[in-house]
Amino acid sequence: MSFQAYLDNIQEKTGKSPEDFKNMATAKGFLHDGELTVKATEITNWLKADFELGHGHAMAIFSLLKGKTA
Repeated sequence: MSFQAYLDNIQEKTGKSPEDFKNMATAKGFLHDGELTVKATEITNWLKADFELGHGHAMAIFSLLKGKTA
């Protein structure tokens, strides 16, 4: 599955866009000036708990937050 397919599936499941996840991560203090301030585990735990994402999909959002583009 391509990175973009992961992002599309996440948006379909959660109703949240990649930009929404960036904004939520910033509000939670996980991003500061566009840079991650936490490790992958903290991001994946948040996404699994709050959005019921699987590990692969949570890691796609982590990659997005690290700066990967579709």
